[in-house]
Amino acid sequence: MSDAILGGWDCHAHLFGPYARYPLNKDRSYTPPEALQAGYLALLQRLGLSHGVLVQPSAYGEDHRLLLDTLAALPQLRGVAVLRPHAVERLRGLRAQGVRAVRFSQRSAGGNFAGSASLQDLEDMAGALASEGLHAELWTDGQALPDIAPRLRQLPVPVVIDHMGGFDAAAGVDAPGFRELLSLLEEGEVWVKLCAYRNVMGDADLERARPFHDRLLEANPEQLVWGSDWPHLRVVPEPDAGQLLDTFKQWGGSDAVARQVLQDNPARLYG
Repeated sequence: MSDAILGGWDCHAHLFGPYARYPLNKDRSYTPPEALQAGYLALLQRLGLSHGVLVQPSAYGEDHRLLLDTLAALPQLRGVAVLRPHAVERLRGLRAQGVRAVRFSQRSAGGNFAGSASLQDLEDMAGALASEGLHAELWTDGQALPDIAPRLRQLPVPVVIDHMGGFDAAAGVDAPGFRELLSLLEEGEVWVKLCAYRNVMGDADLERARPFHDRLLEANPEQLVWGSDWPHLRVVPEPDAGQLLDTFKQWGGSDAVARQVLQDNPARLYG
């Protein structure tokens, strides 16, 4: 299988700092080490990918200076912002600056991080997102999905589910939350980011995640994208993004699948 995918995309990464220029919000749930633009560009080169999607971290709240400055300097990148209804007017013009989506959270375990926008915020802003040509990205999990799925089906914008829907490896592929994710994907109601490792943290290998990955590919390969999740916040031991990408390619089984998920699908979603 080919090592590089011409025009390939990493669809989930974060930047932090330099803090002297881009300080974190005082109201935040975590304090990460700096993860700088140069480090991310080096990662893309090592992965053999041409494009990246930077997701606004909750630790920056609604301060988009780092995100927008980076997008202005690097047109091969796209952005996902965080905004809440009180600032809905700030959606105007974001697409022209390289932003393609706004991120929201609806998590069961531990609740949403400080600085996040909620599912209720998404519902309140959905019309404005649609008007601006933006989609929604949602960080959620298998416990929350069965209850919120009807609300997702009513939205007038595409929804991208982060981290493979936060599946529970111990519960298996027949768990209600994962079955709901498969249904949404099969119906074309959502896109899903393939990023398995966060759901099996602590395992020496990723094999426990493979049945979930396989079922998603079977459900609707046309609405799947891949993300490195660099810089792998609060994960011990820290994974190697190159190994994560290699694992995805091995599980996909062919150059055609790799091209679809790494190039064709994200070009439609983020291009």
